[in-house]
Amino acid sequence: MMGMGGMMGMQPQIILLKEGTDTSQGKAQLISNINACMAVVDTVRTTLGPRGMDKLIHDSRGVTISNDGATIMKLLDIVHPAAKCLVDVSLAQDAEVGDGTTSVVILAGEFLKEAKPYIEEGVHPRERSWLGAQTRVRPPAP
Repeated sequence: MMGMGGMMGMQPQIILLKEGTDTSQGKAQLISNINACMAVVDTVRTTLGPRGMDKLIHDSRGVTISNDGATIMKLLDIVHPAAKCLVDVSLAQDAEVGDGTTSVVILAGEFLKEAKPYIEEGVHPRERSWLGAQTRVRPPAP
């Protein structure tokens, strides 16, 4: 006989979604997630460096002009779950270090950008890591 935490009497999981919710899965969803994240990355990318441009953000609290990645990430009203992860990474970087919020978002975006072609080709994740290591070890062809 199994205890309360056992497998006996296991019910199927029921998930309630709002009408119109995107329920796509697999490769298409991964690509959609990467594209959403890249939109956030592109928003803050131009604020980086000594020639970084200011962003004007108008919301219910008023108008904010800033080129600070942390400020911009806090003010963006992002609802996409994957893109929201970039905001969380930025806020964690700001809380722990107090700097580098834009850089960490751009770095995460570059990882995603590099992974996207492999996902589009259907390469398995284990193969992706091997291919990445192989291209770094092997010298370029003459």
